Amino acid sequence: MKHTPNHYAPISSRPQIPITSMNDPIKNYCYRHQPNSKCRNTADEPSMELLQKDLETLSQSDQKSISLVWSLFSTASAKRRHLMLQGILAQCCFPQLSYLSTTVRELIRIDFITALPTEISVRILCFLDTKSLCKAAQVNKGWKILAEDDVIWHRMCEQHIHRKCTKCGWGLPLLERKKLRTWKRQKELHTTDLRSKTKSPVPQASLNINDSPATIQLSSKACSKRMVDELDSDSSAAETSLSRSKWNQRDDAMKPKFRPWKEVYKDRFQVGSNWKYGRCSTKVFRGHLSGVSCLQFDDNVLATGSRDFTIKIWNLEKAECIRTLRGHRSGVEALQFDNQKLISGSLDKTIRVWNWRTGECINQYLAHESGVIALNFVGNLLASGSMDTTIKVWNFEDKSVFALHGHTDWVNAIKVDEASRTLLSASDDRSIRLWDLDNHQTIQVFDGHVGQVQQVSFLPKEFEFDHIDGSEPENGSIISITSDTQSRSSTLPSTWYDIWPATRPKPPRYILTGALDCTVRLWDVSTGLCLRTFFGHLEGIWALAADTLRVVTGAEDKLLKVWDIRSGRCEKTFSGHVGSITCIGLSDSRMCTGSEDSEVRMYSFKHEESRTISTMPTSIEDFT
Repeated sequence: MKHTPNHYAPISSRPQIPITSMNDPIKNYCYRHQPNSKCRNTADEPSMELLQKDLETLSQSDQKSISLVWSLFSTASAKRRHLMLQGILAQCCFPQLSYLSTTVRELIRIDFITALPTEISVRILCFLDTKSLCKAAQVNKGWKILAEDDVIWHRMCEQHIHRKCTKCGWGLPLLERKKLRTWKRQKELHTTDLRSKTKSPVPQASLNINDSPATIQLSSKACSKRMVDELDSDSSAAETSLSRSKWNQRDDAMKPKFRPWKEVYKDRFQVGSNWKYGRCSTKVFRGHLSGVSCLQFDDNVLATGSRDFTIKIWNLEKAECIRTLRGHRSGVEALQFDNQKLISGSLDKTIRVWNWRTGECINQYLAHESGVIALNFVGNLLASGSMDTTIKVWNFEDKSVFALHGHTDWVNAIKVDEASRTLLSASDDRSIRLWDLDNHQTIQVFDGHVGQVQQVSFLPKEFEFDHIDGSEPENGSIISITSDTQSRSSTLPSTWYDIWPATRPKPPRYILTGALDCTVRLWDVSTGLCLRTFFGHLEGIWALAADTLRVVTGAEDKLLKVWDIRSGRCEKTFSGHVGSITCIGLSDSRMCTGSEDSEVRMYSFKHEESRTISTMPTSIEDFT
């Protein structure tokens, strides 16, 4: 095998073989000396100049001898080179060996990322964490191109967004539904343009309070929709004439635009970092006369219900109350809204259906014999919980209604899982029940709380619990992992989860509950065991919200706590309310709290200015 091309070694005792006569002449050279090798080091000009100057100081005979040695070595085969090097090394003393060690350390370095095939280089970079990947991009232009490849950052997003990475422990929030809605509209515009080039493009409507809020449920592939959410070019294209040049401009504007996965990751990483370190801005909404008992927010809409008998609709971007819904004759204890309708439950025993965009009350139901304090609707099903200890389930499709009996005290919270047709309820009788909506029976009862259970929540099916040993956490909170708390099954055997019909989706595996015993508990639905108890609040817990990354709780102690759902550690504690926190809303980058102090606080973990919004009533009629 040759180490240098023939024209680099003119002195040779062997016959020269024309390169064109070989099948693959490149294979005759080692990887370091291949003529087209990317890893061949260029000559170090300063070093070569010094070498030349040192050589010129010698006599002609010495110069000729040294040049002959170099020439013989350069034309020698690999085996002969080894022999020559071994002989030279055998004659070297320690200072010379030390010099060789220092010099060789620099010479044997190789840019393996550039030398290897692109596929292998990308595969190697996929094993780096975020910090190392960003440092790799600073090595040189070649590394930067590979380190910013979409394949690598797509993998990074898959590992971290909406889940905890098993390697680094980081989890990042989902994309906002507002951006997904914008992307969906842009995709529809692009599809329409492809179908008919003769139709004018539809400009994007402004995103105001009259737009329908998105109800997009994000799947594992939702992250792949990463088109830019600015559509100014689309609206400008709608005004172009039919001239050829401007049609081309419009076509260019209508092409879908994509965000690099690195930008997607960076955006989510900033939000996740703000969550971790508690960096947020705060807006305070004032307008209710009495305590706020329930709330829900979406992209740009916030709905709040109060014991002043009213429901207020807020524009989050403009930070103003745009509508007040009046009609209930007692405090509003529960509400939920979607694109068009808002359903509310009140202590006046009624459930009202509103068009929240116009403020019109569409329908009213005398639902229970006592106050309605919990409701949840999914699809065609509406469930309500009452102070009369019953749960009622309403089917909008077939107009049927049935009651669930089993609790012996107030039903404080309910959640419906439409896929499995099950319902979860929490009660002042200190129990949590899982119901089968097909046969109207209790599947399982979870016991363990020693105080009235105020909140209950299914965890997303993407959530996976890590069975780790408990440890002393930060911030003075305590983790308890319990295995002796058994729950009883009312109607089905203990293995009901395993024998669940294959044609019917199973209920979510994990649930969370909050109670006035100051604790939050994580339960395994399949076994009925309490997997973990979260301690930290000084007084009873009234409000709870959770996603795959965190749990947020509010309590009688006026504190808002953010917990790591897997480790059970309290990550941050927020104060500000002067009354007990009664309700919480949670999204990927925001959380909202309502309190007995009549205020609503919005915490945004994006880069926004903190400001206080006050919308006070102007007359006594606002409260009647």
